[in-house]
Amino acid sequence: MSILLYTYTKDMEILRANRSEITKNIRSTLQLLGENVEREGLKETPHRYAKSMEFFTSGYHEDIDQIVGDALFHEPYNEMVVVRDIEIFSLCEHHLLPFYGKAHVAYIPNGKIIGLSKIPRIVTAYARRLQVQERLTTQVSTELMRILKPLGVAVMIEAQHLCMMMRGVEKQGSNTITSSFLGEFRSNPSCRQEFFSFMDR
Repeated sequence: MSILLYTYTKDMEILRANRSEITKNIRSTLQLLGENVEREGLKETPHRYAKSMEFFTSGYHEDIDQIVGDALFHEPYNEMVVVRDIEIFSLCEHHLLPFYGKAHVAYIPNGKIIGLSKIPRIVTAYARRLQVQERLTTQVSTELMRILKPLGVAVMIEAQHLCMMMRGVEKQGSNTITSSFLGEFRSNPSCRQEFFSFMDR
């Protein structure tokens, strides 16, 4: 058996064991909540939940360097690059309820550019983890600084949190905005202003 096939087989065994354990735990939780887990609507719910959580937290198994691959290109372009309105869906680690919204990412190249599709993929890799919005914002900016070594990076995330909408204060119209500015975006107010001007369009 090749090393790759052996690794894949072991990974699948671990996945199946973990999924089975999560399924049992969720079935037990539903019973503790007073539900009949044998009724038609709930019979397969624990298994479906386990598979859903695997997907929602799949970012833990993403390798950012593999995502980027060879999509870094030498280019003398040194003006701002902005990718805005990147849809995000994540799970708040405090209540395991979703938050969702949009991420806006900008960088100023320093001899290298990145394939544009890689930026949303990096955002998604970090969003598919148990998160807080503040950490997600800084993880994306820090990772782009590491990969590209640009003159600066700006990340802004606007999101709505179901933990505020469905429970607690139960406020439906509130948005949470977080930002992270590195390099020129932190030290140069005109860079930040240009970034904000793109957000207003």
